[in-house]
Amino acid sequence: MTSNVFKILTVTLLAGSLGQVALPAPAHAGGRISFNLAPDNAEDADFFSTGLRVYSLYRGLKDADIHQLGRGNAAGIAQAGHRNLGFIQQRGSGHSATLRQNGNNSAYGIFQYGRNAETDVVQDGDNGSGATFSYGW
Repeated sequence: MTSNVFKILTVTLLAGSLGQVALPAPAHAGGRISFNLAPDNAEDADFFSTGLRVYSLYRGLKDADIHQLGRGNAAGIAQAGHRNLGFIQQRGSGHSATLRQNGNNSAYGIFQYGRNAETDVVQDGDNGSGATFSYGW
């Protein structure tokens, strides 16, 4: 009887340890998707820039503005020139964004949602405009 108990205990321990090896750990998938909008001609760039400026007036934003809602977000804006508009809106956690504008009369908006989205934009020249929308998971 002791021999049978020992065999059962050995088989149980062996099966239990193999079961842990056979079962994979849950996947921790993460990623992000981003859409960049950048007009390709002066007329569209003016139109898009006007839209961003109207949005900034509606939201009460000034030349450069960062709005974060969540935890662990980081953002920075650097502007060299005149009449530039840049803003970063982050909602979620773990986002990172930078916007550098070198030139005059440019406008750019970065919008990040979800978690762990990363966006770095450099705008060189005059009268540029664009936006980036990112969602991370």
